[in-house]
Amino acid sequence: MSKITIIDYGMGNVFSVARAFEHCGAETLLTDKPNEILSASHLVLPGVGAFADGMKELNKRSLPAVIKEFVSSNKPFIGICLGMQMLFDNTEEFGIHEGLGIIQGCVIAIPSKKIDGNLRKVPHIGWNKVVVDSNFQGKEPIFNSLDDSFYSYFVHSFTAIPSNPKNLLANCDYQGFSVTAAVKQNNVYGCQFHPEKSGETGLSIIRNFIALNS
Repeated sequence: MSKITIIDYGMGNVFSVARAFEHCGAETLLTDKPNEILSASHLVLPGVGAFADGMKELNKRSLPAVIKEFVSSNKPFIGICLGMQMLFDNTEEFGIHEGLGIIQGCVIAIPSKKIDGNLRKVPHIGWNKVVVDSNFQGKEPIFNSLDDSFYSYFVHSFTAIPSNPKNLLANCDYQGFSVTAAVKQNNVYGCQFHPEKSGETGLSIIRNFIALNS
């Protein structure tokens, strides 16, 4: 049985994430201990809430350097929702706040107005179509068995903007605004949507993540 380590730093839906991985046949470990994180075969950084609060909790536990050390080991890593956003350099959410800086880019607010001046509903909540970037279609292991577009569940008000377009794994259109749905850099993945809340499609992504490096 595969063992998936989930960082428990006092924020987010760690138990629903753990249940989803267990449903897919994995054993899970919830921890904030550096030695357990560094010895993991697969690492998950979930998160719900404000970017600055998330980074505060990671820093309180001295985890940013630990996460970066794990990433350098080339073992599979995935950030979910806030966990994906914190992979980036910084955010403009409630002021400028520094992130982990693992993927270059910034996190910005989803504009509350559309191009035509009409209001866009923020936060972006609910199911939306995710479109895999053309550079990754048919080639990305984490999306094995899925079509090049699929529906997933989102809850967020901010979106990551990678500096390098090659890090953009998938996006979705939200009322005329392109939202970054997933990113990738080497062994590091990020999903803005919640695979643990995205039905069979999300479970397929989780199974594919578990299968990486196996």
